[in-house]
Amino acid sequence: MGTLQIRKYPDPILRRETEPVEEYGPDLVELINEMKTIMLEEDGVGLAGPQVGLPKKIAVVFYEGTLYVLINPVLISSEGEQAGEEGCLSFPGIYGNVVRPRNVVVEAHDEKGIKRTLEADGFLARAFLHEMDHLEGKLLIDHFSPLKKNIIRKRMRQLERDERQR
Repeated sequence: MGTLQIRKYPDPILRRETEPVEEYGPDLVELINEMKTIMLEEDGVGLAGPQVGLPKKIAVVFYEGTLYVLINPVLISSEGEQAGEEGCLSFPGIYGNVVRPRNVVVEAHDEKGIKRTLEADGFLARAFLHEMDHLEGKLLIDHFSPLKKNIIRKRMRQLERDERQR
């Protein structure tokens, strides 16, 4: 492949709902490896299909030395609450406080098509939910308060100008 690039706001694919992954095989493994490489090169923790121009339900998360592959993920349960700062590779230079569940159970397929049940808490739960949001067209800024959106407005306009110049 080798042609994937991180899509930045306001690229319309970031707002698009994704389609389920239906085919598993060497091409999917190659895609996952390329997504992981891009994510790590950009110092990211996670990366979702829409962020590299693919409207598919696929995301990768790398945390504490483990690569989590989330294909067609479904949130089974969540509990508790945590607030913490989040950033996003599609929103360079923008960070904000986001409230999310503290504990989650997610069902997802791996690169071989095997359904897995993943339990996560704290930062890993946050990362899973952030990437799963991307698969539904929901973005980091959608979690921000009106005040925070006003504060980052200048940076958002700069991202929009940068995108128009591409």
